[in-house]
Amino acid sequence: MSLFSDVAGELQERGPTRPLADRMRPRSLDEFVGQQQILGSGKPLRIQIENDEPGSIIFWGPPGTGKTTLAHIIAKTTRAQFIEFSAVSSGIKEVKQVMSDAEKASHFGTRTVIFIDEIHRFNRAQQDAFLPYVERGTVRLIGATTENPSFEINSALLSRCRVYTLDPLQPDQVVELLERALQDETRGLGGAGVRASREVLARISEVTSGDARSALNVLEVASRVALQRNDGVIDEQTVADALQSKLLRYDKAGEEHYNIISALHKSVRNSDPDASLYWLARMLEAGEDPLYVARRIIRMAVEDIGLASPQALGICVAAKDTMHFLGSPEGELALAQAVVYLALAPKSNAVYRAYGEVVADVKNTYAEPVPLHLRNAVTGLMRNIGYGKGYEYAHDFQHKLTAMQCLPDKLAGRTYYEPTDEGFEKELKARLSQANAIKQQLRDDS
Repeated sequence: MSLFSDVAGELQERGPTRPLADRMRPRSLDEFVGQQQILGSGKPLRIQIENDEPGSIIFWGPPGTGKTTLAHIIAKTTRAQFIEFSAVSSGIKEVKQVMSDAEKASHFGTRTVIFIDEIHRFNRAQQDAFLPYVERGTVRLIGATTENPSFEINSALLSRCRVYTLDPLQPDQVVELLERALQDETRGLGGAGVRASREVLARISEVTSGDARSALNVLEVASRVALQRNDGVIDEQTVADALQSKLLRYDKAGEEHYNIISALHKSVRNSDPDASLYWLARMLEAGEDPLYVARRIIRMAVEDIGLASPQALGICVAAKDTMHFLGSPEGELALAQAVVYLALAPKSNAVYRAYGEVVADVKNTYAEPVPLHLRNAVTGLMRNIGYGKGYEYAHDFQHKLTAMQCLPDKLAGRTYYEPTDEGFEKELKARLSQANAIKQQLRDDS
């Protein structure tokens, strides 16, 4: 792709062959609907656009909320060359070449906005390639993502960008966009003789859950059906017929999976099998990657059930293997079985908390040396300087344990794992208590 190709101009030619959602894309902030929390008078993004501030931006939000549209508007408002990439279809080599061309063009006063849709699909090493250009300000990077930037965007790149969160459109805002499309004779359906009541438009808004692009796509399909069947009148049945071929695809695009997986995780944690199954089905029916779901279910097993039910992890790994080996629908049933088991299993986050405390100590304390008695003396020199001296082999002692200190001196006596009274962990608690009592008796006798 050449930097000097008229990409922006091509995108402005919204002929009748282009999808309705693309033809009706707002061309200015005055036409833009929604996102008043960042675009209202005196709000941060509006100020940044109106003041022509050159900083790079990450737009985070569900599909159909205006991320791409805002990028176009920013480029137009700031009179910048606009180049659009999709991380799904564009390679990093291509992006780097364009960024290099943009840097050269900046020496001649040409400003460039590079928009990367689904930027989270570039891995962290690939995202590093953007850093020098963003750092020098030779390009203005605008990234769009449906994923949480905190998890998916390189922290170095994220620190150089402003993150703006876009919300799903409200039902009345979607209806406003649909009415605009019906009335617009130049870009919309105004000259086609298509009509729909506000109640029907509200139904389209309801089933597309705040996704403007999906709503306009449904309207476009329904309009074609209506022109063939009802003299251009879109009624409830027309919408239902249009959705038969589109609903699953729209739902797949409209799911904000971090919210749904959060609901699933919290339902499992709260021992609610019905809600757990519901959120699982919402993800799978929307087209979420079942192996992603399986990975998150395994996380639930180790975070919230832990040793209260040690078999939980095995059940979840087996469900993942079943999904991988058999696919749908058997794999989905295995995931459902695992989710119900997790919801009804005894709960303990004792290991999760213990490991968190250990990690905090590892990060925040000096890297303590391993005590000499715990080191293997594999050479004569090591034996001479005390490696292994005083080590007590537990199997040689009654009860198969000793009072030997195993933590570094500065952390001696530190307690991390505190088992609960839930499930199998109650037995582990009793074993730990008995072991500690024996060790204390050994210390007292020494």
